[in-house]
Amino acid sequence: MKALTWQGKRTVSVEEVPDPQILEPTDAIVKITSTAICGSDLHLYELFGPFIDKGDVLGHEPMGVVVEVGSAVTNLAVGDRIVVPFNISCGHCFMCRRGLQSQCETTQVREYGSGAALFGYTKLYGQVPGGQAEYLRVPLADYNHIRVGDDLPDDRYLFLSDIVPTAWQGVKYANVPEGGTLAVMGLGPVGQFAARIGVHLGYRVLAIEPEAERRAMAERHGVLTYDLTDSVVDELVDLTEGRGADGVVDAVGMEAHGNGGVKLAQSAVGLLPDALAQKVMDKAGLDRLAAVYASIDLVRRGGTVSLSGVYAGEADVLPMKTMFDKQIAFRMGQCNVKRWIDDLLPLVEDAADPLGVMDLVTHHAPLDDAPGLYETFQKKEDGCIKVVLRPGT
Repeated sequence: MKALTWQGKRTVSVEEVPDPQILEPTDAIVKITSTAICGSDLHLYELFGPFIDKGDVLGHEPMGVVVEVGSAVTNLAVGDRIVVPFNISCGHCFMCRRGLQSQCETTQVREYGSGAALFGYTKLYGQVPGGQAEYLRVPLADYNHIRVGDDLPDDRYLFLSDIVPTAWQGVKYANVPEGGTLAVMGLGPVGQFAARIGVHLGYRVLAIEPEAERRAMAERHGVLTYDLTDSVVDELVDLTEGRGADGVVDAVGMEAHGNGGVKLAQSAVGLLPDALAQKVMDKAGLDRLAAVYASIDLVRRGGTVSLSGVYAGEADVLPMKTMFDKQIAFRMGQCNVKRWIDDLLPLVEDAADPLGVMDLVTHHAPLDDAPGLYETFQKKEDGCIKVVLRPGT
């Protein structure tokens, strides 16, 4: 089959790789009909080379049709149309029973001290072949699926794999009171949905984003948007009677604008041999923290900062005095996808499309176009906000 593979820093290519096989009786094989490029994939494209091997299949936002099931699978049948959550969980362990599927004790990657295994996401998370491919092996398939109907297009459902529940969790973690103010840092795909979810829940939503196209998209959904300037945090604090937002969702993560010295250090680590680079990233890794710092400044005293953007540093410096003095709460972590599906499935199937899932994709393309679109997405060229690939077209 064809699959999008990692070949080196900023280098991915579509290659012929072996078709996935049933390896465990709890597996299923899915023919992928749509698969998206996620902002988190850009971290692999740019930063995480020491934890990836050449030829690894990328992608963790897929959906498709079941074509084969293992002998122990009882909750799926050939022909079922499903979305595949990006985290791989069992549904019955201590963590899963508490709605913490991203910490699943059955699939935790203990070698690296990580949480649940993820599709297409480095040795840190199990090195499981991903979904930017024509076919995908789904482990623990009875639980790791979201069955959907046949009447609506893929784009209605696809984002249940990751970014809609990630945004929903981010907003829920922000703990905004009824009728309160939510600020969103960054209007990439997760930020777009976080902002729209805030509007849907009745909050006043203020969003900061440097790209005009992304601001315009959010404004179509009732979001108040602001350019990234030196004074924007002060401006938004003034709009909230000088207090700040009740909750802030940081949907940017470790590659925020600014922190040029850290960017240089990240690039230098990428030049080291993999074994040494892994140790440096594990013990002395740094993130570009501009979005976190701005979130701390923007949230009101007693408010909550919710981190949905990915961070990976172990040596990051945070303003602990300010955080303590302002009595700020922090919530963060990989999304527990299955925890939120009962809330979200009715919203994505609603004919009114209250979250605007049909107003996000800027680029549909065949799988063969993926390498060029990774570059386009990373450079934010051609108005690129979300890419959906159609294997087999």
